[in-house]
Amino acid sequence: MIPTVEQMLVCVRVCQTLSNFYTDIHLFRYDEKRKEIYILAGDTIGITIFENGHWEFDDDTEA
Repeated sequence: MIPTVEQMLVCVRVCQTLSNFYTDIHLFRYDEKRKEIYILAGDTIGITIFENGHWEFDDDTEA
């Protein structure tokens, strides 16, 4: 399985935005089982990109 076109386009935009703010991207992972892309950046930024292209910041405040 591969990410959807929507996920790929959003992923590029999110990574470009992180890069524009000089934020290191530490982890980039596509979970085939959940069909989600996960990006871990900076010290505490976690972003999930869902199959439909919507994304959200992680709600986890315990870093």
